[in-house]
Amino acid sequence: MWVDSGEVPHAAGEHSIETPHGVLHVTLHGTRTTRRPAILTFHDVGLDSKSCFSPLFKFEEMQEIVKNFTLIHVDAPGQEEGAAAYPAGYQYPSMDTVAEMIPAVLQFFNFRTVIGVGVGAGAYVLSKFSIANPDSVEGLVLINIDTNARGWIDWAAQKLSSVTSSLTEQIVSHLFSQEELSSNTDLVQSHRERISKASNLVNIELFWKTYNSRRDLNIDRNSSFKCPVMLVVGDQAPYEDAAVECNSKMDPTTTSFLKPAKLTEAFKYFIQGMGYMASSCMTRLSRSRTTSLSSSYSMDGSRSRSRTLSQGSQGGQMPPSPSQTMEVSC
Repeated sequence: MWVDSGEVPHAAGEHSIETPHGVLHVTLHGTRTTRRPAILTFHDVGLDSKSCFSPLFKFEEMQEIVKNFTLIHVDAPGQEEGAAAYPAGYQYPSMDTVAEMIPAVLQFFNFRTVIGVGVGAGAYVLSKFSIANPDSVEGLVLINIDTNARGWIDWAAQKLSSVTSSLTEQIVSHLFSQEELSSNTDLVQSHRERISKASNLVNIELFWKTYNSRRDLNIDRNSSFKCPVMLVVGDQAPYEDAAVECNSKMDPTTTSFLKPAKLTEAFKYFIQGMGYMASSCMTRLSRSRTTSLSSSYSMDGSRSRSRTLSQGSQGGQMPPSPSQTMEVSC
């Protein structure tokens, strides 16, 4: 039952939410109003909501968002920091089932609608949720999404990888480009160490196997998403081709496909385009008739490109029409 008080009925902080398919760990931040949609995030494999999204929303240029929106950070089952390891033989929920757990989160916090932000596996989960619950999603930001089920070649490659590489290396290879892995940056090393020493590593492995067993979303431009969608992919990302293919199946009048330089700007323009951010909050723009950005997916202008959001302010711009994108000009 929906409460019409206009306030979130629960305090900010961490919550354990009962759903029809098990318990979800969720963290609430930001404003306490329900008079506008919440921003609901879902992380990638090998990460949790904190390691995936905290750096992004701590940036100064994102504080306008934090002040005006409730942030709901959802952890996939058993993926939150310090989660107890599942017992041997535990049946981890499918990606479809994980998506079916999200409506309980909205009801718990008294939100009718959300703007979803997902990375990798999280982007897949939020896509499933949006397709099944179109009236609950006002917009989607899907970062490095792969909507396809694994083909037999991918399946064979994964089997070989599982024999020749540790679980940690498999996941690190999923999170970062070959260029980054070769450079072995501090960011790569920190994630490698965090995953390898995680107390819930068995849970991470279950989520990884579940994601690799995902079904094809079977999206098409006529019947899939009923809301604006911003697709974001990094230069040389492992799933760049998958994101390009996803874009080709989307409605071009409501979809933006970006290789951004500054995600904070792109995200704020996306919110503004939905009528929730005043133009006075935004930096000026210069328009160019291009179909996507060619700048790097990094926060500092370097060529580094991480599939996590741990590098923080990564992103680009929003198109005013299907044939245009806007280049951020500060």
